[in-house]
Amino acid sequence: MPQPVRRKGPKPKGDLKKFFRPNGKPTRNSPLWMRIRASMITSFPTYFETNVDRFAAEVGDAVRLLNTLKPGVHGPPYIGEDPSIPDYSDVTDAKVEEFTTPLEDVVQECVDLFDGMPHWSHPFTMPNVIPPANKAAIIAATLTNVMGPNIIEGEYAWNVEKAEMESAAMMAKVIGWDETVAGGIYTYGGSGCYLYALKYALTHVLGYDTRLNGIRTDGKILVSQQGHYAKMNSTDWTGLGMNNIVDIETDDDTNEMDLEDLEEKLQMFQDQKVPVISIICTMGTTDAFAVDPVDKVRALVDKYPNPEGYGPPFIYCDAVIGWSWLFFNDYDFDGNPLGFDDKVLPMLKSNNEKMQTVKYADAVGIDFHKTGWATYNCSLFCMKDLKHFKSLMMRPGSAYLQERTPYNPGLYTLEVSRSGSYALAGWATLRYFGKSGFQSVLGGVLEVQDYLRYLIDQEPNMVCVNEEDSGFVTLFRVYPSGVDADTQYEKEVSDEAYLNEHISNNNYQKQVADIIWEWFRSGKQIDGMYGAYTSYTSGFRTTDYNDDISSDAVIYALKSFPMNVNITSQTMDKLINVVKVANKLAESGKVPGPPDHSDLICPPYDPVAEASGTSGTARVHDLVSGIVGSRAFTRKKKA
Repeated sequence: MPQPVRRKGPKPKGDLKKFFRPNGKPTRNSPLWMRIRASMITSFPTYFETNVDRFAAEVGDAVRLLNTLKPGVHGPPYIGEDPSIPDYSDVTDAKVEEFTTPLEDVVQECVDLFDGMPHWSHPFTMPNVIPPANKAAIIAATLTNVMGPNIIEGEYAWNVEKAEMESAAMMAKVIGWDETVAGGIYTYGGSGCYLYALKYALTHVLGYDTRLNGIRTDGKILVSQQGHYAKMNSTDWTGLGMNNIVDIETDDDTNEMDLEDLEEKLQMFQDQKVPVISIICTMGTTDAFAVDPVDKVRALVDKYPNPEGYGPPFIYCDAVIGWSWLFFNDYDFDGNPLGFDDKVLPMLKSNNEKMQTVKYADAVGIDFHKTGWATYNCSLFCMKDLKHFKSLMMRPGSAYLQERTPYNPGLYTLEVSRSGSYALAGWATLRYFGKSGFQSVLGGVLEVQDYLRYLIDQEPNMVCVNEEDSGFVTLFRVYPSGVDADTQYEKEVSDEAYLNEHISNNNYQKQVADIIWEWFRSGKQIDGMYGAYTSYTSGFRTTDYNDDISSDAVIYALKSFPMNVNITSQTMDKLINVVKVANKLAESGKVPGPPDHSDLICPPYDPVAEASGTSGTARVHDLVSGIVGSRAFTRKKKA
């Protein structure tokens, strides 16, 4: 056993008093490390209050410098001056300098990295569910980076931990759970929520022993065809295996999980004595806005319990996109106090009603950085019974960490150390927006979206292909001049004889999208205005004569996500004009070829082939999120 040793000899050089002047600064005779270290004191915020906060001024200078990259009112939808594809070919030349670099130089270099990045607040930026962050979330997240609260335990975060607990209580009430029983953990994104849910489900169904000896049972997770590809990440990283994912068919008209198919599979696994680990209910997809009926799924789970010796199947709601429609729970749809348009109001009500069944889940995933307009990344994994979760996931405490407060989530969280920025950003957003704030921003998305769909209806060679959907995106196809879009699209969707034309017109959608992308990236102006940043989907739904989403008989479409408050009806007028000009160029056959970026990548970041033997039944098309089955084309031109 080691014995204590007392030091002997002269006073150590660590007695540094002789190297300092009375004002606290090192003398010229002090060691070089001491002089460098003294100069670096200014590299950190002061630990005491000052009349003039130099750090606050430096942060303000950095924000002002970043602000200079923003375009003018009618400028392009990117930041800075160089929209070309970034050059990564020299990244391995980077090295750590011998001595410190002045702060202003580092900040300038940092700001330079934003040059050319898409501008998420710009009204012409609408490629996906990527909204700008609100100021309360930005400020809250910044404050945590200054003070460094670590939500591993109360000792290291103190009252900042209340932001996590209060967020969970607020959202439990919105979901319809008992807030005195439910809980929540902020994590790194929707994939983090999914991973938490699957790990919780595995322990819940297979038992605590799996945490000691690993997963030794091929249990199944059941997910609709429209489920997010996080199903692959989670089954892979937990060791359950991607081949244990079981797809559930979806209804062609409603996008919901097909309950008959779900029941058949539950019956089959019960007969085979194979445990179902989890049923993942999708509560709002990126494109089709698919929402599963959780109450009916719960009834089937009760009807088909797992074999003896296993816990009941776990229901997780992947609500990272659809969750915020719950803020319409108390909205007076009859009185309509916020004055939404008569055509939009039923969509708002429908979205809210679809989300009501989320309360039947065991756990729910929420993304504030998507439909909460908060900073990246900011996600909340909510569980209906926090004590149950803790009892299954708790670990022994560490000898060097003490439980000095009642809240110490590091004993059962994945990340252990967690920045307070997630929690404070989400909490600040809830406090800042309130119900009416969420309602107004969400409703505004559908208001401008409805106007865009009206404009599409006025163009004979354009057709909205998701008119039935009430989510955040408008998907539409454009055809060459003289083609009646309604007639042509209906043939392509319903008649296999038109498959070749369908494939050709799918490629045409890609060509138009590529033209718009090239204009966006080159800073080109169309009729005096810059090009838009939009995108396209290469598999929104299947045709009526094909249910195999890996085939060519799927629907390509241009897409518009009007996710920020700066997008107006005038924006949509300009978008349609850009599409029309791009369409003329596509008609002429003068489509720019794909740029060669081979010289912009360097080892070890060159693309690599997938390792052999890794795909199994985890098909490439499983990466498609929100694809739907065939359904009747019913849209009619508006008057």
